[in-house]
Amino acid sequence: MYTAKGQLDINSMIKQYSPLVRRLAHQMIAKLPANVEINDLIQVGMIGLTDALSRFDAAQGVQFETFATQRIRGAMLDELRGGDWMSRGTRRQQRSIETAVHKLEQKLGRAPHESEIAKEMGLSLVEYQELLGKVRGTQLVYLEDMSGDDGDDDYLDRHVVSDDHNPLAQLQDQRMRQALVDAIKNLPEREQYVMSMYYEHDMNLKEIAAVLKVTESRVCQLHSQSIARLRVKLREW
Repeated sequence: MYTAKGQLDINSMIKQYSPLVRRLAHQMIAKLPANVEINDLIQVGMIGLTDALSRFDAAQGVQFETFATQRIRGAMLDELRGGDWMSRGTRRQQRSIETAVHKLEQKLGRAPHESEIAKEMGLSLVEYQELLGKVRGTQLVYLEDMSGDDGDDDYLDRHVVSDDHNPLAQLQDQRMRQALVDAIKNLPEREQYVMSMYYEHDMNLKEIAAVLKVTESRVCQLHSQSIARLRVKLREW
């Protein structure tokens, strides 16, 4: 889009690509803990979009949307790094859920129910569900910490950035892919639906909540719980 003088129309471009910023923010927010606000991500994403508009060079042969996506994600990640978005305490809580899931699976020979996990952790069901909401920042797989190390260094780069170095790119190994597929098939039915809608059909939390007729916070809880189950299975692989 250009003005009558042949210059790039910045305002029109921002209007056209602002939905891209919102889409990227919604994709990222589900991988982050509840203390991260979607509006904050959108705001810094818009700054990234403006930066992309000022730096874009069509002569480089790259489509603007591809270039802008990288700048927008980069702006969001820079903001998250500066905010120390996921505390060590939150990561310990996530590992405590995984430990409880693993113990119960060994004891029961099946996927434990929410109430059983809560009891194992010494929590009420409500307290456990609140905890699931707090540890929302867990990804599908953290390949680097399958050995059990803390893996705190470069956490964002390893678990959120969408490039050739992220965990999903490393899932090209067919055996790991098959292990993941098998683990998903063994999830409770509703959690299978959540994973399928989120990862296969690229639906956001609001859309999934509408399909399941539950709240967005409930979808977050189901997502966190399914991630804990998958991480247990893949650690055994």
